[in-house]
Amino acid sequence: MNARKDTTARRGGPDTDRGARLVLDEQGLIAEWNQAARELLGYPAEEVLGRPVARLLAREQPASPAATAGATVTARHRDGHRLDIRARVSALPGEGAAVRWCVLLDPADGTAAEVVDAALLTALLTESPLGVQVLDPELRVVRLNLAGPGLRGAVSQEAIGRRAREVAPGMVDDETERRLRSVVETGRPMTFGHVGRPPADPDHDHSYDVSLLPLKDPTGTIHGVVVASQDVTERQQAQARLNLLVEAGTRIGTTLDVMTTAEELAEVTAPALADIAAVEVLDDVLTGEAPPPGPVSSEALLRRAGFRAAAGLDATPAYSPGEVIPGYPPSFTACLADLQPRLIRELRVDHEWLVHDPRRAELLRRAGAHSTMVVPLTARGVVLGLASFYRIQTPDPFEEDDLALAVEIGARAAVCLDNARQYTRQRSAALTLQRSLLPQTVPVQNAVEVAWRHESTRGSGDWFDVIPLSGARVALVVGHLVGHGMQAAADMGRLRTAINTLAAQDPTPDELLAQLHDLASGPTGEHAHLTDDDGAGAHLAGVTCVYAIYDPISRRCTFARAGHPAPVIVYPNGSLEVPGVPAGPPLGSDHPPYETTEVELPVGSTIALSTSSLAPSDHPPEGSARLRRILGNPHRSLKDTCDAIVRERQDRGEESTVLLLARTQSLRADQVSTWTLPNDPALVTTARTLAVRQLAHWDLQELEFPTELIVSELVTNAIRYATGPIQLRLIHDLTLICEVTDDSSTAPHLRHAYETDEGGRGLFLIAQLTRRWGTRYTARGKTIWAEQALPSEL
Repeated sequence: MNARKDTTARRGGPDTDRGARLVLDEQGLIAEWNQAARELLGYPAEEVLGRPVARLLAREQPASPAATAGATVTARHRDGHRLDIRARVSALPGEGAAVRWCVLLDPADGTAAEVVDAALLTALLTESPLGVQVLDPELRVVRLNLAGPGLRGAVSQEAIGRRAREVAPGMVDDETERRLRSVVETGRPMTFGHVGRPPADPDHDHSYDVSLLPLKDPTGTIHGVVVASQDVTERQQAQARLNLLVEAGTRIGTTLDVMTTAEELAEVTAPALADIAAVEVLDDVLTGEAPPPGPVSSEALLRRAGFRAAAGLDATPAYSPGEVIPGYPPSFTACLADLQPRLIRELRVDHEWLVHDPRRAELLRRAGAHSTMVVPLTARGVVLGLASFYRIQTPDPFEEDDLALAVEIGARAAVCLDNARQYTRQRSAALTLQRSLLPQTVPVQNAVEVAWRHESTRGSGDWFDVIPLSGARVALVVGHLVGHGMQAAADMGRLRTAINTLAAQDPTPDELLAQLHDLASGPTGEHAHLTDDDGAGAHLAGVTCVYAIYDPISRRCTFARAGHPAPVIVYPNGSLEVPGVPAGPPLGSDHPPYETTEVELPVGSTIALSTSSLAPSDHPPEGSARLRRILGNPHRSLKDTCDAIVRERQDRGEESTVLLLARTQSLRADQVSTWTLPNDPALVTTARTLAVRQLAHWDLQELEFPTELIVSELVTNAIRYATGPIQLRLIHDLTLICEVTDDSSTAPHLRHAYETDEGGRGLFLIAQLTRRWGTRYTARGKTIWAEQALPSEL
């Protein structure tokens, strides 16, 4: 039984693992004895349990537990030597009126726990850099470290006995009191972050890491709470500055746009650094230019580029984005002269402000701005603009640390601004080159009515063309070349020149795309010795293009495309059709052949070609319905339709668009005369006669002589080389067109005959008498044509 009691004592009571412990009943007899007590005095439990505690003492000493509480006594060790020990006695609750006592024993030497505890308490309450306060259960101050942060020089020993909230009203609020009482009631420690104003600095907020620890005696009774706090304001401010720098590095410069970059600078710094941030850039920077390195004149023209105010702050910007800043007070312009930032802790909106910038001065005065910083934005020694920061809601003025942070963020933003400026300059040059290489107006022709829009804010390789062809026909072209910059613009110019050159030879759409494919497939000419790794010829790979030829006489349109979005046809009744034109591979990739699709169109149909799909099936349902309404409106002009489609695409986020709309027309029947003649040399005279009669009908008698010569030469050549019937056709359009068609694929060529030659001068005469002439091949032969200017144009 005694052994069981010894085990229970060692396991069950408080502090059993921390030192020697025994329990006395109300008669002073030993009721419990732990292993530590046996190790200290040498007695096993069976020798002491149930015996008076006085037998353990070396001489007569008070045996009452109350008398020995906290006293030093001399005990007799089992082996006979004497031992000075300290005894700490506390009452234990018992059954009924019985009282038992818990006695804790420690050797009474220099390393006793009491000595260490006393030294520790002295260090915490006099020398610790931490804030330490001991509160009783009523939250009155029992002990405190007067040298702790926030108390030094502001709180004295008179605080002892007063409530914590009375001693530090800026630190202890309702929530803090709730937490303190919770620790007293539950005995569970608590750690949390707290913001308050300490007695030593009641005008500023400080951040603290706070720990609340319950004060328990050996019985577990809570006698108060220890408050340990550390001021982490500077650490948090340093971490916040570092976080802001990291955020600035990720959020500023996400685009290569000057205005967007300036706005990002304002967004990052307000409200994290200032209540208001405003950014102005030099006027030249917006166009991609910049002054030479070094200071700039105080008369330099700046424009508002970014503005941001803290949430809840009623601060209207003095200037809109892009608006010119009329002037600055000297404190601002001085930054441009010496490239040094300015810190103005106490801002006074004085006479200088009112004279140089009255609009800003009035808004700052009304908002209550009291401190400002001005930072020149420079990169690589080049001044790009100014950033100004203001405090309104934040009561503290800017400090040197704030200025250093603003300078660091401004330096990073300036690099991004300079990158955007250089990109703007290069893009402007590329777009200028692109615009110079694109058609400024479309040629006059009667085959189609044309409207177009070329909106290119990023890419430089999109183009379109309207090319008059022989026989009053017209070619419509839209293409897209991947890339941007000068190279893309130059490559686009090469392609457009190639298309115009090939179109003059009158190939079919599929033949023209095949020849363009050969051009885009690899380097030729002076670059033929270079490899693709050198970059020659590789720029044209992946070009997409759609090519269409419309004939206003037959009203047929022939399409071919190379990886380009399909054309859309809008009929006069408003219905839409996407002709089944095989896509074909992009130019310079995969392998032709390309295929054609021919469609007969009613007069008034609209052919829509674009760099992005216009097919309703390629759009979301709401977009498809909107596109159908735009394209299918027969009462809308082509120009208005173009504008509406471009707006719809911009709403979808598209930045570059090339759109070409062509509304078909037809030549009247009396504008075209066609005759089929047998292959008989005697009929040359008949051909001339028919032509002269038709000219008289058209009131074009002035053209009879050259027309007779042209008809005679062309018909004679056809009879000489062809075997079947010959077709003669005259077309009265913007010019007088004479065409002779036969079944021979042999084409005549221009010769410069010697004086002794008997022939070879026919085509030479035709070239002298006409505006232009040429040959186009058909599936069953060829057509030789010649155009003459009408008398009104001669």
